[in-house]
Amino acid sequence: MDLDELFPNKPGDPLALVAKQDLDPLSIDELHARIAILTSEIERVQAKIDAAVNFRASADAIFKQ
Repeated sequence: MDLDELFPNKPGDPLALVAKQDLDPLSIDELHARIAILTSEIERVQAKIDAAVNFRASADAIFKQ
């Protein structure tokens, strides 16, 4: 059995759709707006990662005492 059959990609995965989108029809202003939105999303995800790491470190510190 193929692993792709066991764990298929999520249908309509937004990240996959963004990566596949044709950029040719977009204007320079639209491309700049896209970069701004993607940069904002990267910052949001990084903040979530940082919060998770900090939470984990706090929990580890409590339980190691």
